[in-house]
Amino acid sequence: MTTLIIVESPTKAKALRKFLGSGHIVRASMGHIRDLPKKQLGVDVENGFKPTYHLAPRARKMLVGLREAISKCDPVVLATDPDREGEAIAWHVAQACKKDLKGKTVLRTRFHEITPKAVKAALAQPESINMNLVDAQQARRVVDRLVGYQVSPVLWKGISGPKGLSAGRVQSVALRLVVERDREIENFNPEEYWSLEAELSKPKEEHFRARLFRIGKKKPELKTEADAQKVFSALEGADWTVVDVAHKKRTRKPYPPYITSSLQRDASVRLRWSAKRVMQIAQQLYEGVTVPGEGQVGLITYMRTDSTHVAPDAQAAAREVISQFYGADALPECPPTYAKKVKNAQEAHEAIRPTDPARLPKEIRATLSPEQDKLYTLIWRRFIASQMKPVVYNVTTITVGTVKDGAALPYIFRATGRQLLEVGFLRVYDVQQEKPEEGTAENETLPPLVKGDALRCHKLLPKQHFTKPPPHFTDAALIHELEKLGIGRPSTFASIVDTLYRREYIRKEKRNLLSTELGRVICDFLLEHFANLFQVGFTAQMEQRLDEIANGEAKWKNVMAEMWEPLSAQVAQAEVATSAAPRIRVSSPSGKGTPSKGGKKKGKQKKAAPKPTGGNCPKCGKPLLQRKSKFGAFIGCSGFPDCRYTSK
Repeated sequence: MTTLIIVESPTKAKALRKFLGSGHIVRASMGHIRDLPKKQLGVDVENGFKPTYHLAPRARKMLVGLREAISKCDPVVLATDPDREGEAIAWHVAQACKKDLKGKTVLRTRFHEITPKAVKAALAQPESINMNLVDAQQARRVVDRLVGYQVSPVLWKGISGPKGLSAGRVQSVALRLVVERDREIENFNPEEYWSLEAELSKPKEEHFRARLFRIGKKKPELKTEADAQKVFSALEGADWTVVDVAHKKRTRKPYPPYITSSLQRDASVRLRWSAKRVMQIAQQLYEGVTVPGEGQVGLITYMRTDSTHVAPDAQAAAREVISQFYGADALPECPPTYAKKVKNAQEAHEAIRPTDPARLPKEIRATLSPEQDKLYTLIWRRFIASQMKPVVYNVTTITVGTVKDGAALPYIFRATGRQLLEVGFLRVYDVQQEKPEEGTAENETLPPLVKGDALRCHKLLPKQHFTKPPPHFTDAALIHELEKLGIGRPSTFASIVDTLYRREYIRKEKRNLLSTELGRVICDFLLEHFANLFQVGFTAQMEQRLDEIANGEAKWKNVMAEMWEPLSAQVAQAEVATSAAPRIRVSSPSGKGTPSKGGKKKGKQKKAAPKPTGGNCPKCGKPLLQRKSKFGAFIGCSGFPDCRYTSK
C-alpha cells in the first residue's frame, strides 16, 4: 500500500514529494493541531495536572484531508521535527486521528536534514513516538500555563496599565536581566585611572610602543593624573634597555559549527538581524529551496539544536571541499571534534551546517533571496572553517627595564608584536583579533631586538581613562546570557526576546535593548510578590527538570506537583497583598490602549469580606482571618502586610 508521511509545513512536504516519488503521499499538519484552550486554564490541577487539549480552528479542515489520506494508506509515518515540539506534534496528530489509525501501522521517523539521502535513511529505520520527549513538552506547556494564568491576573489586580499585561516563567526572568542591567548602567560611577606608554626605538630604527606593565612586582595603579605625573617625573633622564625577548607560537582554533544561539548571536553582530528574523530565514533554508538540477532541497540541517556534533560523512565532504579550494595543507591531520558547552545538549542532534558542503554559496546565489544568500554563506563559511587548521602566530614579547643614575628603577614596560605564520581557517571565516595581555602595548610589527639592546625614549604618553559600565544587552547578548544561565532552549530563544518586544516591556535603540517604564514596573511588581518564582536559579532548575523528564529520569506530573505547591502559596499571598494596596498606574510606552485590568469584566463583583477564625497568628499573635481567592479558601493574618503568615 501507499505510505503516508506527515510533516509540519507545506514547504517541507513539497520538498519530500520531489524525491520520494510514487508510493508515498506527503501531508502537512500546519504545525501544532491541538493546544490548551486560549481563554481557560485548561489544566486539571486536582486530577494530576491533566491538560485539556482543544483542536486548533485552522486544523479542522486540514484533518478532513488527513483522515481521508489515512484511510487509503498504510503505514502512516509521523515525520515531524526532531525535537520536543516535533515529538509533541506527532503525538497530537496520532491522538486526534486515533480512530482513523486503528489497525494501521504507525511509525515515527526523524531526520535532521531534508535531502534524499537523509530522508530515505530515516524512513528505512523507523521508530516509535518518544513519550519522554512528549511528556517534557507537555510539562513545559503546563508549567508555563500555570505560571502565566495564575500570576498574570495578580498583575491585572495590582497594576492599572495597558491591556494584555502578562508574566511568564522565562520571559519574566529575561525581563529581569534587562532591567537589572539597565539599572546597573544608570547607577554606575566611573572611576578614573591612567596608563603610561613609552615610544621607543633603537638608533635609526622603527619606533614601537611599550606600556607600563609593573611597578616592582605589582600592577601599576595610576588612579589620578598626579600618580601618572609622579612616574613621568621619575623616568626623566632614565636609560632604557631590553631585559627580555620571548618568542612563542600561539594557535587560535576555529570556532565550532553553529548551534542555534551562536547562529543568532553571529547573525545579530554581522548581519544586524533580530533573532526572530534569523530563525525565519534559517527555517526557509532548512525546509528547502529550488536548486537548478536538484529541485526542492534543504540547504542546511535542522536549525534548532544545541549540539556541535558533526556526522562523519559531513566532515569527509567538508575535507574534500577544503582540499580542492584551499589545498591539502589547510586540513588538520584528523577531523576536529568539539565538546558541548551547553548544559544537557542533545548530542544525537547535529550542529547547523550545509547539507552538502560542496554546494558553494556562489553557485546557488542566483536561486536564493538576498537574505537567504547572506545566511547560507555565513553558515557555510563557519562550518568549512570549523574543519580547517588553526591559525598560528609568532608572538614576540619585549620586556623593557629602566635605570637612572646607575640604579634600577621599579618601572617595567612591555610590548608585543604578532606575526602570522599560518593563515588556517582565516581564509574562510574572519574573527576579531584577540586582545593583548593586560598592561601590554600591542604593535603591528616589532623591530628585531635582543636582550641588552639599548633603547631611546622619544616620548612618554600618559593617557586618562575611565572605567566603563557593562554594555546594554543586545538580542545576541541576551540570548547568550540566557543560554549561559541555563534558561530557555534553542526552540524558545527567539520567541522570548520577541515576546518582550510585543508586550512593550523592552524597546530597541540602535541595537541595544532598553527596558521601558512599563517593563520596570512589571519587573518590580513580580519580584516584590514572586521573588522565588522569578529567580534565575529557579527558572534554570526548572529547565534542568524538563531535561530530566526528556531523558526519562523524572515523571512530569511529579515535577508539576513540586512546582505547584510553592506557586499556589505565593499567588494566594500576592492576592492578599494586592487587595490591600492601591493599584499602580502605568501607561503603554507607545500610547496604544488604555489602562485596564487586563481582562474582560461582566460588571463589578463585590469581594467577600474576610471572616474571623477565632484563632491567633502563631507568628505575631494577631487574629487570623478566613479569606477567599480563586484557589479556594485560605487563612491569613489580619496584620498583613506587616505579617505575611498564611495557611490552607
